[in-house]
Amino acid sequence: MKARLAASAALALGIALGASGCAMLTYQATTEPYDASDGVAADVGDLDLRNILVVSDDGDEGNLVLTVVNNGEDDVELDVQLVASGDTQTIEVAAGSTVGLGAADVEGIDVLDPILLEGIDTQPGGLVDLYFQYGSAEGIEIGVPVLDSRLPEYSGLAP
Repeated sequence: MKARLAASAALALGIALGASGCAMLTYQATTEPYDASDGVAADVGDLDLRNILVVSDDGDEGNLVLTVVNNGEDDVELDVQLVASGDTQTIEVAAGSTVGLGAADVEGIDVLDPILLEGIDTQPGGLVDLYFQYGSAEGIEIGVPVLDSRLPEYSGLAP
């Protein structure tokens, strides 16, 4: 009788572990951060750069589209450099504000025109290397996706 009870308990324990143990040992992709957008994200000092992408129909020149959130207490001038050519553009971001290049008109966001990047030499679907830096903050070089204007949300953003 005791042997049957012990065997039943062991079988129940084995079934319970077999049915739920996989979740304890398996890799869970939901624990990894990711960019839930078409663009990429980066942090430079007190600045959060979100949904960074370039819209280009011809692969020769493209418009840089992104949102910059300044979490700091100082106004900054963010330098954006096209790595291939060394050309640099500047975005002014006030302390505690959010700036959207090519963004829709949203309350609380300072909307600016996209920045024209000439000589990107990257077809839609590829990546163009950009370098972001301001003041003494450590800069970051990142591969930014190049998209075309076929999608409705990017239809008016190509140069």
